[in-house]
Amino acid sequence: MKKHFVFMLAVVALVAFHGSVQAEAPKKAQPMLSHDVYFSLKDNSPQANQKLIAACKKYLTDHPSTVWFAVGPVAEEMKRDVNDRDFDVALHLVFKNKAAHDQYAKAERHLKFIEENKDNWKKVRVFDSYVEE
Repeated sequence: MKKHFVFMLAVVALVAFHGSVQAEAPKKAQPMLSHDVYFSLKDNSPQANQKLIAACKKYLTDHPSTVWFAVGPVAEEMKRDVNDRDFDVALHLVFKNKAAHDQYAKAERHLKFIEENKDNWKKVRVFDSYVEE
């Protein structure tokens, strides 16, 4: 009887240990989110393009959990049939995950960027995708 009790106690301990290990298993990492924005401007002069690029650098850099930031004008020399050239300035951000993007979207600096620059936007296209390294 004593052996049976010890065996049952060992089984209970093993089940309890196994259950706690499963409960502490690491969660699968969330994928990074690429946020690409293509601005077509009403005034698309070189000066207006540079003004928007400067505003992107001022307001959209250094947000928490930003993995990568880049901004620039359309590459004028790229005129292949496959090139979509319906924009003046492109903004590229990669966030650690969707939650980081969601925080960025409502951040005061992001909202100020929109408020100060939207009057010159003819069209804005946003492409969000999950990315892997």
